Amino acid sequence: MSHSTVPRSRAEAKTPRIPRKPGSKKASAAKGGTDGGAGDGGSAGRSRNDGRLSLRIRFRRDRTLILMCLPAVLLLLVFNYIPILGNIVAFEDYDPYLSDNGFVAMLESPWVGFENFQQIFQDSAFWHAVQNTFVLFTLQLVLFFPIPVLLALLINSVVRPRVRAVAQAIMYLPHFFSWVLVVTVFQQVFGGAGIIAQTLRQHGHSGGFDLMTDPAVFKYLVTAQMVWKDAGWGIIVFLAALAAVPNDLYEAAAMDGAGRWRRMWHITLPALRPVIALLLVLRVGDALTVGFEQLLLQREAVGPGASDVLDTYVWWNGIRNQDFSYAAAAGLIKGLVGLTLVLVANKVAHLMGEQGVYKK
Repeated sequence: MSHSTVPRSRAEAKTPRIPRKPGSKKASAAKGGTDGGAGDGGSAGRSRNDGRLSLRIRFRRDRTLILMCLPAVLLLLVFNYIPILGNIVAFEDYDPYLSDNGFVAMLESPWVGFENFQQIFQDSAFWHAVQNTFVLFTLQLVLFFPIPVLLALLINSVVRPRVRAVAQAIMYLPHFFSWVLVVTVFQQVFGGAGIIAQTLRQHGHSGGFDLMTDPAVFKYLVTAQMVWKDAGWGIIVFLAALAAVPNDLYEAAAMDGAGRWRRMWHITLPALRPVIALLLVLRVGDALTVGFEQLLLQREAVGPGASDVLDTYVWWNGIRNQDFSYAAAAGLIKGLVGLTLVLVANKVAHLMGEQGVYKK
């Protein structure tokens, strides 16, 4: 027996059904009912549907995080951004004795324009300090920067967690030493009365051995001090990046027949590449700061010709000679060059497909 369909009424047949728009109130209410009440018609629901939240709602949501970050923001503002206003003394003949208030003295000092900058560019000691700065930066970039990466790969290859933790602690410990202690340790080893010199004299070596006062090897000695002190600090960053690499990739590569070097080349190093690019950009931006305290402690031993860099040059002219305007001009030049290096290095990172310090 066949089943007959029930005919619709004449009014229903003549009136076409109009599809309901997704943005209508009933559709929004229905959607809100299924999504947990997001479409109740309130401002919060509409903002959430639009993908935008008002400032009041965002502040109520993130007020705990804002309060946690507020002390750090205040410290950054007081010690990093407000002192930028003091760069105005680079364009003045600043005399701090004009007033008991340093800010008032800065306003009352005579304006000299770019006279301080002209004197800097005509000073041969300034260009010698620039040369020493870039030589030390190049050595540290070539000899110091790859060492934390290699040590991180070496520690990460250790199977036993206890051995790995002990090795990392030993390498990380010198980071907490002050530069006074680091220079003292190197003096006890490589100095004229150090262990190596005493051992050579005991075995009949008549010539003197003292690397701490040799200007020819001073730049390599400074780089070795930085490696011993701060290589362990860089290991932590790279080990954190290696911990984010899933083990499934290594297991799949091993199943495909890839050896240890293949897995390191195709899995480990690509995982470290974004971190390496970021730290390299930051390192290039810090190129003109190659260790003020470290070099100042050894300035008398090797002489200013081998140890003077931009930081020590600014300190010697600004603090020792009390030529504050001249030192401020030199520091301002250093800051502008450092900013330029950061922008150029970050652009290179973008061309290599990495994010760098900031996105495009």
